[in-house]
This record gives sequence, structure tokens and C-alpha cells, in this order.
Amino acid sequence: MEKYEYGNTDAPVVLIQPADEHMLGAIQNEIDLINDKAALEYLLVVFKVDDWNGDLSPWTAPAVFGKEGFAGRAEETLTEILYYCRDDSKTYYIGGYSLAGLFALWASTRTDVFKGVAAASPSVWFPGFDVYIKDNGIKADRVYLSLGDKEEKTKNPVMATVGDRIRGTYELLKSEGIDCTLEWNEGSHFKDATLRTARAFAWIINTLRE
Repeated sequence: MEKYEYGNTDAPVVLIQPADEHMLGAIQNEIDLINDKAALEYLLVVFKVDDWNGDLSPWTAPAVFGKEGFAGRAEETLTEILYYCRDDSKTYYIGGYSLAGLFALWASTRTDVFKGVAAASPSVWFPGFDVYIKDNGIKADRVYLSLGDKEEKTKNPVMATVGDRIRGTYELLKSEGIDCTLEWNEGSHFKDATLRTARAFAWIINTLRE
């Protein structure tokens, strides 16, 4: 994966974000939005994934929309990201949008390296993830969740479960004593992705100042 760094390389707070080429094109706007909402210095490290469905899915699954299924190569992606996160003087947080948000949640069940998760409109409809997260738990201290208020109103029967899944995930994390919030945004899954991602990371940063 290609890696891009933005911000203060000496900052103790490091935000990790998997993104595709389209999201990478909007990254400066995301940074501006984060800076507008949070005042703590940070380094944002973006890992550009080449195969969105393949590189971020935790296990194989058939296509849910379109014809492309999920190859389940998240473990390989996480290994590469963790190789970067080896500086003990830094504190690492992981987040992302859509399937990258799901990846961030899944990653935090696999390692305690990430102290917080910023999951904006995460694809928690992913087959089997609700059972997986109950069985494995989150190792992060704080988790931000969000969803668009129209996302669960889709005609796709799998993706329509996202509302109940996000509510269930929120209640599960709260019951485990994790500092967690669930924010509802206006619109469908494809509205304001950059803004929603910025809000997620800003919440993480702001909780560090409390």
C-alpha cells in the first residue's frame, strides 16, 4: 500500500485511515474540517488501498451490491499498518468511512495498538460481523460511531440491517464500559462522507483533551 502523511510528524497523536483514490483526493478538505473542529496537533497517515472490497473485508463474503464479492484480505492490510505503528512514543487511533470504518472496528478486536476508533458510517451490515464483535470484543478505549438517517431505508435486504446493527454495536460497547458515542447524520450513505469522517476523527481528538 502507498502511505501518505499529513500534519505534524512529531505529534504524539497519530490518526490512521485506510482510503481509496477517490477519498485521497478529498483528504485536504477532511483535514481542514478536522482542524475546524479540533485543536490538538496530530499526524494523519493515510494508507491507500488498491482493492477496497478485498483489502478491507475481514473474511470472504459474496457480493451484496453489484457483482464484486469480498476477498477477506483485511489481515494482510492490518499487518502492513501495524508494521508502521511501532513507535512507543506515539498513540495510534484508527478510523475511516464505510468499509474502512468496519475495518477499523475489526482491527481493534485484533490488537490493542489502537486506543480509539473513528468509524464513520461503518459497514456493520457485513455478514457475520454482529456475531463476531460480540464474541471477540473491542480492545480500544473509545469508539465513535455514526450513520446517516436514511442508510437503513435501502431496498437492499443485507444493507438494510445497518441501522439495527449500529444500534446493537453501540449498546454492546457501552455495556462493556467503552467510551462510545453514536451520531446520526442527515441523508444516505453517500452524503457528506468527508465531513462525517472528519467529525469522527475530531471526536476522538477532542476526547483526548477532556
